[in-house]
Amino acid sequence: MQSIFGTDGIRGRFNKEITYSLAYKVGYNLGLILEKKNPILIGRDTRISGDILLQAITQGINESGKKFINLGICPTPAIPFLIKQGDLSGGIMISASHNPPEYNGLKIFDHNGQKITKNFESKIQKSIEESKQNILVSKKVSILNTNKNFMDIYIKSLIQTMDGENLSGLKIILDTCYGSATTCAKKIFQSLGADVKVINNSNNGLKINMNCGSTNLEPLKKALRESSADMGFSFDGDADRVIGVDSKGNVLDGDHILFLWGRELMEHNILTNNLLISTHMANLGFEEAWKKIGGILYRTEVGDKYVHDAIKKKKAVLGGEQSGHILSKINNFSGDGILTALQISKFCKKKNINLNDWLKSSFEPFPQKITNITLDSNINKFNPKTKLLIDQTIENFQVTYSEKCRIYIRPSGTEPVLRVLVEAKNIEEVDSLSSEITNKLFLEINKIIN
Repeated sequence: MQSIFGTDGIRGRFNKEITYSLAYKVGYNLGLILEKKNPILIGRDTRISGDILLQAITQGINESGKKFINLGICPTPAIPFLIKQGDLSGGIMISASHNPPEYNGLKIFDHNGQKITKNFESKIQKSIEESKQNILVSKKVSILNTNKNFMDIYIKSLIQTMDGENLSGLKIILDTCYGSATTCAKKIFQSLGADVKVINNSNNGLKINMNCGSTNLEPLKKALRESSADMGFSFDGDADRVIGVDSKGNVLDGDHILFLWGRELMEHNILTNNLLISTHMANLGFEEAWKKIGGILYRTEVGDKYVHDAIKKKKAVLGGEQSGHILSKINNFSGDGILTALQISKFCKKKNINLNDWLKSSFEPFPQKITNITLDSNINKFNPKTKLLIDQTIENFQVTYSEKCRIYIRPSGTEPVLRVLVEAKNIEEVDSLSSEITNKLFLEINKIIN
């Protein structure tokens, strides 16, 4: 059996890669493996398939002899935070993050509120492969009671990260992209005194991430153009990512967030060795500017799990990804888009500066372009020989073009595509090299596959 785990838990299209049967088996076997007897916490985003997968997981957990607590629709970071607060045995978030509505996934957390290790994943995989239980697919989805008190604890914890600072006088627009942030983002910002407008704010699992959210900023930019707001923040489907936009439509991505937030911490001597952790996707302009002010940028493979591991290993206090997934010491390094948006807003208020001016003081990014090469299936599903040839071809391309540009090629952890990042000092060079590399690589990969 091929591994069910990708770079961030289990993910795929509902009723294809992600089925009732698989979700049941995960719930059942997780219940068997977790050592603590306390309940398992479960949350989900707004996807229509979330209810069915919740039913499957809870059926499996019950039959393993464990109990569960249903948090209902919530941001992913609520799960690890509340596991620690409630001394629970673990947790599962049912979400496919920034992916379209037809996808879903399972993010699994241990009793420390950390995403499970590769070793833990292997235990679940092996347990599923060895289990022989028959799964009766429920024809009717039961309504499970949700624990609203737990969500209130999470919301209060976010407010407390402001250290008494309020946001009065700030006009802020939030794009909750029909996802998890719809449950609490508006309430949190308003409780802190901000003048808040929210777009795409209904719990609509058919629209989650569709032409909105952190992967499509046009609705937020349009809302900002039509208002006198100071700034806006756009979340992804499970609210663990955020991208900001200033009043002029300039984008505050994860690189800029790390640079500006990191600089604040550096000035207060809070950063360990002036170190930030990011990935190979981080802009070279960010790295060079950070070095100029005495900082060190350490790059990892793409994925918050790799960033988290490096943070722990190097005792860093801040890291993240260009996509807006930011990990900070404030909440034990759990990516939280709402927390990040609050911190950016707090800095603007305390410094008495608008986001547009603050962003001007950030770095000048190098032109960068990401192109996707669509594959017949996820690269992990190819046989070992084919996968090795593809890996060797990618490595050859990266070596060949390394003198002309910064190039980084990686398979997506959630979709059957190769992502090709090209970065150089001018946009014409980036466009030309990106087209050349993508076309040649597409032909080479097809030769291998076919």
